[in-house]
Amino acid sequence: MDEARSGDPVNNAVYDTLDERWYEAQDDPIALLRAESAARTPWVEAEIQKVFSLGAVRVLDVGCGGGFLSNALARGGHAVTGVDASSTSLAVAARHDSTRSVRYVLGDARRLPFADASFEVVCAMDFLEHIDEPAAVIAEVARVLAPGGLFFFHTFNRNWLAWLVVIKGVEWLVKNVPRDLHVLRLFLRPEEVQAMCAANDLSMKQVRGFEPALWSRAFLRLLGTGSVPRDFEFRFTKSTRIGYTGMAAKAAAGIRG
Repeated sequence: MDEARSGDPVNNAVYDTLDERWYEAQDDPIALLRAESAARTPWVEAEIQKVFSLGAVRVLDVGCGGGFLSNALARGGHAVTGVDASSTSLAVAARHDSTRSVRYVLGDARRLPFADASFEVVCAMDFLEHIDEPAAVIAEVARVLAPGGLFFFHTFNRNWLAWLVVIKGVEWLVKNVPRDLHVLRLFLRPEEVQAMCAANDLSMKQVRGFEPALWSRAFLRLLGTGSVPRDFEFRFTKSTRIGYTGMAAKAAAGIRG
C-alpha cells in the first residue's frame, strides 16, 4: 500500500459535470461530501472564534468546489475567497452564496493568485488527496497565510482500511460513483502532512479522526437504496485510520518554531 505518487490519475473532471447536483443529488457521492462538510464546518467556525475572538477574518478556501464551506463561513460574517480549478463548480458556488459576498476565483492551488500574508485562515478540505503535488499546495498555503494564521485541512489516510471504506465501500454502496473518484496512491498519512506543514513553518495543533457514522439508521437506509439519506452523518473519532481533519498554525511575526 505504499504506492509512489505517480500512476493512474484521479478523476477531477467529474466536478465539472455536477452543476446543481452539488446541492441536490442524493444518489451520488457528492451527497457524502455535503454531509462531511456539515459535520466539520461548526468545528472550523469554533476554532476560528477561539483564536480570532474580535470578529471576522479573511478566509481562503482552496479547492472550494461548490462552495459548501465558503458559503457557510460567509454566512458567519467572514470575508471569504474561494479558489478552484473548475469554473462550473465556481458558478454553482456563487449561485448558492446567500450573502453575495464571497469572491470566487479560478486558479491553480500550486500557484495561488494572491499576495503573501493575505489571509488569516486558509482551508483545504477534501482536496489534498486530489492532487499529485500536495507539498506545493501546502507551501502556497503557508505563503498566503498571515503570521499567526490557521490552516485547516481534511484528507484520507493511505492504508488498506481507507481503501476499503473510502474507495471500495463508496463504489459498492452509493449510486453513480464515477471511475477513479479517489485513488489510493494520493491518500496521505498524517505524518506526511505534518512533515509538509513543518517544512513551511506551520505547526500542527490538532489532528482528529473523521469517519461516517456506520450502522446508524441512515447508514442502513443507504445500504438498502444506494442513495445517501439527508440525515446521514459523519463524526470525529480518535482513530485517524480512515480520514482525518487537522489544524496547523503559522508562527506569529517574529516567532519561529
